[in-house]
Order: sequence, then structure tokens, then C-alpha cells
Amino acid sequence: MRRSIIPLAGLAVVGVVYLAALFIRSTGTQLQLQEAVKVIGTATPVRLVAINPHGVRSVKASVSQGGQSYAVYERTIAAHRWNLFPKVVNPAPIEFEAGTGKANGLKDGKATLRVEAVSNDFAGRTDRLELDVEVNSRPPAVSVDEGQHYLNLGGSEVVVFTASGYWSEAGVRVGKYTFRSFPLPGANDVNRRVSFFAIPYDTPRGEVPLVYVRNPAGAEATSRFWNKLTWKTFRSRRIDVSDAFLEKIFKELDPGGKGNVVARFVKINSDMRKANAQTLAELRLKTADRILWHGPFLQLANSSVEAQFYDYRDYYYERQPIDQQVHLGFDLAVTAHTPVAAANDGVVVFSGPLGIYGNAIVVDHGLGLQSLYAHLSEIQAKPGDAVKKGQIIGKSGATGLAGGDHLHFSMMVDGVMVNPVEWWDGHWIHDRVLAPLKLGE
Repeated sequence: MRRSIIPLAGLAVVGVVYLAALFIRSTGTQLQLQEAVKVIGTATPVRLVAINPHGVRSVKASVSQGGQSYAVYERTIAAHRWNLFPKVVNPAPIEFEAGTGKANGLKDGKATLRVEAVSNDFAGRTDRLELDVEVNSRPPAVSVDEGQHYLNLGGSEVVVFTASGYWSEAGVRVGKYTFRSFPLPGANDVNRRVSFFAIPYDTPRGEVPLVYVRNPAGAEATSRFWNKLTWKTFRSRRIDVSDAFLEKIFKELDPGGKGNVVARFVKINSDMRKANAQTLAELRLKTADRILWHGPFLQLANSSVEAQFYDYRDYYYERQPIDQQVHLGFDLAVTAHTPVAAANDGVVVFSGPLGIYGNAIVVDHGLGLQSLYAHLSEIQAKPGDAVKKGQIIGKSGATGLAGGDHLHFSMMVDGVMVNPVEWWDGHWIHDRVLAPLKLGE
């Protein structure tokens, strides 16, 4: 009899040890939001991931308000709690909608969104994420301030408007382009908005700019405003590409490259140009939520204009056409290595090599407005530096895709290059920017 008890006792010990090991190896779950959720409407998407090396067994979500809890999501994902050595699993994506459409008892006002995940292991631990949210079931709406907007192809403009209802994004749409809005300077209401926008050079005829407000559920409201667009015809220029120029740019921009010289040049002039433009466009996210500049922007002192904004350029090599591009800035020349001043107050958000632009600096002036200084021979400012109008930040040069020493200067509105001439004009700034914003000089 005693012989049978000993093996049973041993099995019991093994079982206890196994269960203890299962418990010790059990882990908690980290619930990580992919996008901030501060307001929920009728059907607001909530996206998060559940991070647990063993995975999660189930997930549920609810919204609580006034002592009541309303279930909005529940899902069973897996159940393997007895495996001592489970495979490590990737974070589990979780997506659901929360709002009055899923919980009819919810009222506009404060509430709590709660997400619970049960770990897929022996302990089955429950971890929670709780968020204070505002329920706002009113649809988005927009009202544009009265005013006349005289627009130029390739130019800039400012519009002031009021957003209402449940919205999370607001700005101006011009065809395929969207321009963000920011809180109106001096206003104490986040719903009072201002948007600096552009009529990009490639805007099709008949395109109408619209102010829009929308929320994560896809509900959107739009409004037109009075405007008159002046269509412009820009210049065409022929650029003859020499072997000496190709040797210069290959050495800098395509070292070690091989193959047909025309194909190498076109790749730089086209593909690299697009990549550099994308880098510049993404810098719009590094902007202050207030105006940093004052007065008209400075043109490079005593400079002659070698190329203008939106020059159509036809490139020729050995008398044969090889490429076409659009020049989105001004080429300004004085003498070699001329000191380059910041066009206005701001903060440096980029400095360094930038492909076809060579050594470059980008200064942020706030509310999405930025300036570019390219082809520099010397850089005298670094990211994070606060600069003043007229402060020397570099010297002109011939780096990048430059045939001679000059400064390439561009103005950008929310990542879109615009004609700098307007920003050099104090009268235009007063009438088109400061007056609508009700700001003094």
C-alpha cells in the first residue's frame, strides 16, 4: 500500500511544481493606444494593441457614465493557458467603435472609456486601461468669417473660421492638398481657428478651396468662402547640362555610381528631388502653434534674381531634351560665399545635406509657415536654434544641384512651396495676413 502512495505523492509534487511554474511564467498585458482618444461621438474608432508575450485570451471595452456601464466591444481571441512554453506572439491589434451608436443610454458630457484584457496564460490576469473622455454626439459644423480672399496661383492666403460639434481635424482643402488649422492667436476658444493655405502651382482650373472639419468617424462638414483666383502664366527656361556639371553633381550626389550619364542625372533630378520634397513636407509637423515672425520677410540683400518661382525647366544634354522639372523657389546671387541672413524670426528645424538642395537650412516661423535656404557653402545654425530676422545663418554656395554660387530661397505653407514674393511684400502681409487676424505690426 505504501508503495502506491509514494508515486502518487511524487506526481502531486510534480503537478504542484508545474502549476507553480505556470503561475510564475504568467505575465501582464500592456494596452497601448495607437491614437489618442479624448472625445467620442456616435461611432468613434478606438485603435490599440495588446502587448503580451503569451497573447491575450479576451478583450472587452465599455463606457461608463452616471453610474451606468455600457458594453461597446467584446472578443475572445485565444485560450492556451496550460502550455508552459508557448510561442512568443506579436502584439494583438484591437479596433472597435465607441459612442452613442453602440450605447444608446450615453449622453453628451464626461464619461470613462475602459478596456480590459485577460492574459492568455495560467494566471489569466486582467489588465485595464481607463480613459477620461467627453461624449459629444453633435455632428461637426463650420462657419467661415466674412471676408474677401484674393488668391494667386502659387500664392498664399489666410482664412479664419469657427468649428463646432464633435470634430478632431479642421483646415482648408485645395484639391489633393490639405492645410491644417491652428488656434486663432488671441482667442480663448479652441474652436476659433486660423489656417494658412496655398493655391499650389499644380492646382487644376476650377478647383475651389474649402474649409473643412471632420471627426474620426468620418463625419465631415465643409464651407466655401468668397475668393477670386488670379491665374498666372509662368516662365519656361532651357537648361543645357554640361559634362563638367555632371561630373560635379555625380561626385557629390552619386559617388561611385555607374551607367548612362543621362539616366544617372534624371534619377537625381527626378527621384532624389521627390524624396527631398517629401522630407521638406514632413518638416511641417515641426512647427510652433503661434506666430514667431514679424513684418515682411527679407530677400537676400543686393541680390540679383537668376531664377523665379515656378520656372518650367527643360533640360538638354548634347542638344537633346532629357528631362523637365519645375523650380519652386527663387535663385538669388550676389558674390561667392555671400552671408545669408534668416528672412525672419523663427526656430531652425533642419540643417545639413539635403540632396539636390545641397547644404540646407529650414527655419520654422510658426503656424505651418517655414523658409528654406539651400545650396549653402557653410551652415551656421543647428536644429533648435532660435534665430532673429537678419541673423547670419550661413553662406551662399554651389552645393547640391547648383551650377554656380547662389542661394535658393523658398517659402513653404504647411509643407507646400509658395511664391516668396508675397512674403517679401509688407503691404501684402498687412492686408492678407495681419488684417484678417486682427493683429498689429
